[in-house]
Amino acid sequence: MKLNSLNIKLYKKSKRVGRGIGSGKGKTAGRGVKGQKARRGVSKIRNYEGGQMPLYRRLPKRGFNPIVQRIDKSKMIINLSDLQSVIDKKKISASEKITLESLKKAKNIKKNFKFLKVLGEGEIKSKIQLEAYQISESAKSKIEKAGGSVSLLEVKNQVTK
Repeated sequence: MKLNSLNIKLYKKSKRVGRGIGSGKGKTAGRGVKGQKARRGVSKIRNYEGGQMPLYRRLPKRGFNPIVQRIDKSKMIINLSDLQSVIDKKKISASEKITLESLKKAKNIKKNFKFLKVLGEGEIKSKIQLEAYQISESAKSKIEKAGGSVSLLEVKNQVTK
């Protein structure tokens, strides 16, 4: 037995549609009868349901954007390690009071933050006076341990966008 004597076709010829009744795909060329998909040049639109309200618009939407997120975007969050690096680079002196405005100038921040929140990651070596709206317990204890002081500001009832 030789390979050239086997009666196997490796490639199946594609059906030529629309070539008469005898071809098996004549007349409508396998497109059925009438309708949008029977026409030339039709492109199926994804999720199109023939004019019926599509499924993704029929189902209810889920979730919401709580007001807390909008307030959080207006907070400048900084760690103690970042504060120490700003002091070490001598952009702020340790003797002056550190506020949101002084940090904006020192770090060259243009975004319009309204609140300052201090977190306790890292260490602080300098004796600083800090003025913030929120501070974590660990940050407060580390600043007071270094000999500094913390004063908390009150948030006025205002909703930020």
